[in-house]
Amino acid sequence: MAPFNLSDLTALLRACAGEGEGEGEAGDLDEGMLDVPFFDLGYDSLAILQTTARIEDEHGIGIDEEAIDEAETPRQYLDLVNRALAARGTDTLHTDVVVVGAGPAGLALTLMLLRSGVRVVLVERSPSAGRDFHGEILQPGGQRILDQLGVLEAARGRGAVALDGFQVLERDRLLLDIDYRRLHAPYNRLLALPQRHLLDELLTRCRRLPGFHYLGGHRISSLLHTEESGACAGAVVSGPGGRRTTVRAQVVVGCDGRFSKTRQLAGIASGRTEAFEQDVVWFALPAAGRTTGRVRVHRAGTAAVLVHDCWPDRLRIGWTLPHHTWQQAAARGIGDIRRELATALPHLADLIDEHLTQLSDLTLLDVFAARAEQWVRDGLVLAGDSAHTHGPLGAQGINQALQDAAVLHPLLVAALTAGDCSQARLAAFEAARAPAADAVLRMQRLQAAAFFGHGGPLAAFLRARAARFVTRTPLGARITRRIAYGRPQVHVQTDLFAADGNRPAAQSSTSMS
Repeated sequence: MAPFNLSDLTALLRACAGEGEGEGEAGDLDEGMLDVPFFDLGYDSLAILQTTARIEDEHGIGIDEEAIDEAETPRQYLDLVNRALAARGTDTLHTDVVVVGAGPAGLALTLMLLRSGVRVVLVERSPSAGRDFHGEILQPGGQRILDQLGVLEAARGRGAVALDGFQVLERDRLLLDIDYRRLHAPYNRLLALPQRHLLDELLTRCRRLPGFHYLGGHRISSLLHTEESGACAGAVVSGPGGRRTTVRAQVVVGCDGRFSKTRQLAGIASGRTEAFEQDVVWFALPAAGRTTGRVRVHRAGTAAVLVHDCWPDRLRIGWTLPHHTWQQAAARGIGDIRRELATALPHLADLIDEHLTQLSDLTLLDVFAARAEQWVRDGLVLAGDSAHTHGPLGAQGINQALQDAAVLHPLLVAALTAGDCSQARLAAFEAARAPAADAVLRMQRLQAAAFFGHGGPLAAFLRARAARFVTRTPLGARITRRIAYGRPQVHVQTDLFAADGNRPAAQSSTSMS
């Protein structure tokens, strides 16, 4: 193909820099500017990154991020892009299912399918599973699914912390104490399990089975469709050096998160709603003997801060602040943030002062809810956060992802066996899981209003009354079980598993109780 040239670069840079057709500080590039740094030409690093993303998406290539950082001039950048375009080649793979996204939903589903004799190509954009500040609290329902899948103990053995329950404190007064140890053993505690430990164990198990092909460091660039019906028939992905791989499959499952590229390529709206009034800023501190064995929400004035023990011997802290106000908080500086956190967590003030030293120690989670307008099409399924996004309250993220995988697994096995991966056939997945996802969102909204919302003395009084009611009545016990396990409860259909993961898949139905 023709080289990517200065005119192409100018058009994209101006679009990404917000210049459009108007006049501005950043202008057209000409031959005399080839060796002038981008910054001196009026283009900042954000414009370069946005331009690179557009080029990668439009041409189906991948460009090394470190090389982008080193390309300071238009000449260096053009050389980098054209090398990636020239190196682009195409491989073709044939499989049964393409799973996009190696998070909990994608990896758990992949392992279930492989153990049922289904061939899977798993596509993951990140080259590694190291994911800091992703959800790591595992509810009993999720633990049971992993145990039925045979990976819980091994994942836990990589490092995890058991937590006895959930508490809400108003300054020093205990408002709510939900003790998970009252649930039936063995799944009667919360588990703080680093997501990388879970993902590494799931991926290790997948690699042991036939029919598995892992494309790490690859991103999906387009969906394939049949000429006859327009059904999804696979995907094109781009990897290191821009090399493309065409993966032909009967089903594509998008498990690539709340900003799902698969969903975007399918033209399915995310259904995002601003359902919560708070965002969360996460950070970690050395535990230094301050562990409590519980997940705690500390309320002090207008601040609400979540704290729980995590591996290895650390405290994970989530500071809630009004939605979309992080920029103002950051502008006040790290000293002001430290003082506010120390007021909310006086027992940790010394650790906060010593270890929270710069804004880069903090990670912002933009909290929102979403429900995709469609979860299934002919040959296409969205699962996990790609289909329904929740907030962090109640530690439901991994639970929901694993439940999606367990419900989808037998439906896909049956569809593949029947040779019918139509929307009509796959619609059973959305019918089974959408009510549960909606119920979780309703519960999270109630939790947010009750324990993270603000108000005067009346609100505090009502909060205390509600907490006592939940703690002391049978209804409270039912609510705890529903949060812990979901409703209906979901199990892995292990009767579809072969001893060697190599037998033909057998038709079956979803197992729920």
